[in-house]
Amino acid sequence: MSVVGLDVGSQSCYIAVARAGGIETIANEFSDRCTPSVISFGPKNRTIGVAAKNQQITHANNTVSSFKRFHGRTFSDPFIQKEKAGLSYDLVPMKNGGVGIKVMYMDEEHLFSVEQITAMLLTKLKETAENNLKKPVTDCVISVPSFFTDAERRSVLDAAQIVGLNCLRLMNDMTAVALNYGIYKQDLPNADEKPRVVVFVDMGHSSFQVSACAFNKGKLKVLGTAFDPFLGGKNFDEKLVEHFCAEFKTKYKLDARSKIRALLRLHQECEKLKKLMSSNSTDLPLNIECFMDDKDVSGKMNRSQFEELCAELLQKIEAPLHSLMEQTHLKAEDVSAIEIVGGATRIPAVKERIAKFFGKDVSTTLNADEAVARGCALQCAILSPAFKVREFSVTDAVPFPISLVWNHDSEETEGVHEVFSRNHAAPFSKVLTFLRRGPFELEAFYSDPQGVPYPEAKIGRFVVQNVSAQRDGEKSKVKVKVRVNTHGIFTISTASMVEKVPAEDNDSSSVEADMECPNQKPAESSDVDKNIQQDNSEAGTQPQVQTDGQQTSQSPPSPELTSEENKIPDADKANEKKVDQPPEAKKPKIKVVNVELPVEANLVWQLGRDLLNMYIETEGKMIMQDKLEKERNDAKNAVEECVYEFRDKLCGPYEKFICEQEHEKFLRLLTETEDWLYEEGEDQAKQAYIDKLDELMKMGTPVKVRFQEAEERPKVLEELGQRLQHYAKIAADFRSKDEKYNHIDESEMKKVEKSVNEVMEWMNNVMNAQAKRSLDQDPVVCAHEIRAKVKELNNVCEPVVTQPKPKIESPKLERTPNGPNLDKKEDLEGKDNVGAEAPHQNGECHPNEKDSVNMDLD
Repeated sequence: MSVVGLDVGSQSCYIAVARAGGIETIANEFSDRCTPSVISFGPKNRTIGVAAKNQQITHANNTVSSFKRFHGRTFSDPFIQKEKAGLSYDLVPMKNGGVGIKVMYMDEEHLFSVEQITAMLLTKLKETAENNLKKPVTDCVISVPSFFTDAERRSVLDAAQIVGLNCLRLMNDMTAVALNYGIYKQDLPNADEKPRVVVFVDMGHSSFQVSACAFNKGKLKVLGTAFDPFLGGKNFDEKLVEHFCAEFKTKYKLDARSKIRALLRLHQECEKLKKLMSSNSTDLPLNIECFMDDKDVSGKMNRSQFEELCAELLQKIEAPLHSLMEQTHLKAEDVSAIEIVGGATRIPAVKERIAKFFGKDVSTTLNADEAVARGCALQCAILSPAFKVREFSVTDAVPFPISLVWNHDSEETEGVHEVFSRNHAAPFSKVLTFLRRGPFELEAFYSDPQGVPYPEAKIGRFVVQNVSAQRDGEKSKVKVKVRVNTHGIFTISTASMVEKVPAEDNDSSSVEADMECPNQKPAESSDVDKNIQQDNSEAGTQPQVQTDGQQTSQSPPSPELTSEENKIPDADKANEKKVDQPPEAKKPKIKVVNVELPVEANLVWQLGRDLLNMYIETEGKMIMQDKLEKERNDAKNAVEECVYEFRDKLCGPYEKFICEQEHEKFLRLLTETEDWLYEEGEDQAKQAYIDKLDELMKMGTPVKVRFQEAEERPKVLEELGQRLQHYAKIAADFRSKDEKYNHIDESEMKKVEKSVNEVMEWMNNVMNAQAKRSLDQDPVVCAHEIRAKVKELNNVCEPVVTQPKPKIESPKLERTPNGPNLDKKEDLEGKDNVGAEAPHQNGECHPNEKDSVNMDLD
């Protein structure tokens, strides 16, 4: 099971994977860990990533980039209309009102949705991950900006579904960065101690995001987020472009904005200049050759001029920082560290503004480009059963407050309830209880439309169906579970109706009909201690809000909220009053049943099932077309490579191995094939190239084989000769009665001699025959045949000459009264001199010991 984290950015993407006990950012086929978010469409296929970026200027109209922010938006959106003017490709409305991208693909005009374009990019990222991991990739975690609304998030999920990716979680950029920061920290405070607060600042290509997070051991909680969705690195690039456009108009009388290619080149050069100014404060040149009308242009700028130019943008940095501190009620001294990520935070002026606001230096311990992807991969590993990860809980925050509005049964007035406040914990579930006699609608919307960077405040309309009154005509109690899920998307997950039905007398599960008793709850509302009931006389409902037990609410209950526990004593008092009254007739027993209700969701942005299936099918066809085109190009390249290889070597190492007539014929064929490649063969089917390659190899392979054989044959013949000499010497030693081989049977040695003589005769014959042939003729014997002879000789001779000598057992010596038993080691070992022989028991010396004894006596 693969674990992959994808950071899909406006300008570029990064892929991180979990393996070998850690997180690794992987490289693409160009050995680059950064894959540009660019797709280029051609007459035969589409190119994605680095190859597409290289075509951005030459194929400007059919190369798509900077499309991330188009997700979930309509064509009439003011943001789309503003962005449309600066794009090299055409945006047009789709049938469903969404944004369509018009390009020429396969020599036909095609209209692709934003989901399809993002799916193409995800296809490339998936392919890169699969090539690196050597296994299929399905599960992943994808990053999105924290300010993305429900519509935008659902659009990204649809894109993942088109390409067959199972997105386990859409993770906010800043939450991923915080996870990547916190999970490796060993010195975090304990759970019962004051948490460590860290502020994360991310300025990428198109947006600026800040987040405050509280860390304890094994725990991360997002306290709040703030952002400016329209402040990023590209805005600084645009300032440089505007400056140089004006300069070139005055200096060279050239209007760069009149030609899209010139403008794109200027954008690329300005981006390079911006990066250079981050590390150099001196004047830096900008030079572009053949910019327009075959004119070269040049300019220069230094860091201080650049900062003056971007003073307005730099002022915008503080607003999100102020907003974050106000939301979280934090002071600068409460923040222990400020971590910066994102490419644009490398601009010195941006760093200075952030450091000045907090009154302390910023920290750059995280990889500015890869931190988000690594955080996503860590989250994927946590969610995956295939990896064991240190326990670390992640509590995100709801970026925008969400409310519900509904109509009453008999009145025209509406009821409104804010179900999730800003920075409420997420993922999170709540249960609302309604009293209804029939189906009803709930509409979800963002409570503060001004704070949402999206023109539509409405999230969706949900119809709770099949609601009916109780048998006695009373209103039914309907429990609706609302949830912000792991993707940060609001949804009504379930709805159920509490129905009272008569119970049989012998029904052990029956209860008395007292529906006000707090113990009578549906299965999902069993946690009584967490229930909070809110009286709403105007609405005629009792919206009962409860958590699902996963987390606890961050926002305190409002003053009018009263706990159900306080109502229990009232019921007890009522029972006490009934004690002195005469007994009443026994009430019929009633059973409480929870009936699941269907909920119809009408969302602001959601692709229909039929449309999604059509997109999946279209993507599959394009993937197949890309594969076929790659195979065709590979076949074409193989022909071209063959032409150059043989032409080069025919005038070099292969020259001796082909006769003059064949040499001229082969060179003529190579020239004809080369001409064909660049004329008729420029765009042929794969089979045409295979046929051409076969034609070339038919003439070239024999020459190549002769050369290779001439190189290898002397080496293997030498090896064979050495083996023959070795075995012949052994046979001669055997005949001269050498002790080493006297254990070998004579019949066995005759087999060795026979084999040696046969192989030696064969070798002499082939060497004599080969000596008579010229190099441009096919060899008499091939290297593989000689190797086979070496193997055959070894198989016959080696078992004979390596026979082990039989072991000769020495006779055992019995113990005698006057001597040692040499079988016993202890009798041979003296106490002082190991290995010396022991004296005889009768005191007489061993014959070899007499001299030493006499010397001792002297």
